[in-house]
Amino acid sequence: MTLSAIAARYADALADVVMATGSGVRPEQAVAELQSFAAAIRSSTALRNALVSPAVPAGRKKAVVGRIGKLLGLSRISLNFLFVLIDHRRIAGLPEIIQSFEFTIDDRQGFARADVVSARALTEAQRAALNTELERLVGKRIRMRSSVDEALIGGVVARIRSTVYDGSVRGRLRALERRLAMERYS
Repeated sequence: MTLSAIAARYADALADVVMATGSGVRPEQAVAELQSFAAAIRSSTALRNALVSPAVPAGRKKAVVGRIGKLLGLSRISLNFLFVLIDHRRIAGLPEIIQSFEFTIDDRQGFARADVVSARALTEAQRAALNTELERLVGKRIRMRSSVDEALIGGVVARIRSTVYDGSVRGRLRALERRLAMERYS
């Protein structure tokens, strides 16, 4: 089983718990808590090595995670989830699990996540128009994250899961180049 399939299983299980009636934790809160813990791991090589090392007993790892969790103010659900990851030796996959969890939560709430790259920063009107068009294409509400890449020359590239919508000048030039190459050899 691939890491992404494993991450999806853990993400689904966490989503079931968080979205259950009376969980007391909002999905956005769980994401933020796990991201803050992942940031703590990234900031310390010694901590990261200790948590992924099979030489360190699970009990010691849990004690460290418990103390860090208390300092970060993690909910019981997030803390227990981290303990499960330690028990199953999956703590190294936390970043991918968080990403999969975000996608799972979005999907269950009727959203699709769109990563949009444009040649220049989009105006609010452009963001709204693009958001409307992407919603029409995928049939879901869109949560858009945008960034700028001047190498696009103009236009935008939107990625929703594994589907890429390339409306950039660079993309159109590449498509034209491929078409001309095909015609030349036909």
